[in-house]
Amino acid sequence: MSTALVTGATAGIGREFAVQLATQGDDLVLVARDTARLDALAAELTAAHGVAVEVISADLSDRTALERVAERLRDPARPVDLLVNNAGYGLGSAFVDTTVEDEERLLDVLVRAVLVLSHAAAGAMVARGSGRIINVSSVAGFITSGTYSAAKSWVTVFTESLAGQLGPKGVHATVLCPGFVRTEFHERAGIDKGEQSGPFWLDPTDLVAQALADSERGRVVSVPSPQYKALVGVLRHVPRALLRNPRVTSAHRKNR
Repeated sequence: MSTALVTGATAGIGREFAVQLATQGDDLVLVARDTARLDALAAELTAAHGVAVEVISADLSDRTALERVAERLRDPARPVDLLVNNAGYGLGSAFVDTTVEDEERLLDVLVRAVLVLSHAAAGAMVARGSGRIINVSSVAGFITSGTYSAAKSWVTVFTESLAGQLGPKGVHATVLCPGFVRTEFHERAGIDKGEQSGPFWLDPTDLVAQALADSERGRVVSVPSPQYKALVGVLRHVPRALLRNPRVTSAHRKNR
């Protein structure tokens, strides 16, 4: 029986990872800020699937709390076979309208926590000669949209680099790049995205199933759904000047 550690486990994509991993019989270490929701989810998964569930209440923007999670990943007596770095959030305001403290906290969660936890897990996994890491990025990493977009671009490139370094040592790294997903992410960030319907809104169940399958196959970049695969293919070839200023594209279209 294997053990998976999932950050941001109480809602959205993270919760779906926890549910699907428990369904397939994996023991879990669940990490999030909300202790009550963590305990409720742990009790639910244990009752439904008979797996062992450990909870760690931690704000990953806090370095002391982050180190507690990293120590759990390093523990040789309780090996973690799969790390899912999923914790994250967005800011609903423009860069100049956001405090620098809020921007720094965002980077601490989206970048520093991914780096620290990946380092802790990779070291332990390499020593055993096996293990997997899934880092949740975003299609937003292929465009230019503030700190969130820049952070997700870092996660994608970082994970691709991990895959190259760790693969020969028996450890596989996969980066998941979803687009819009039907979760509470946008609501929490104060971003109005309407009814969350249409072809570019993804179901978290299908998305996580695809991510786990891609990870097990050793795929490095997992982009769920044909529509987002096509979009990412286009974005990789769009001139950066257009991505930096979408209004140029609109003006170009009007003048044709």
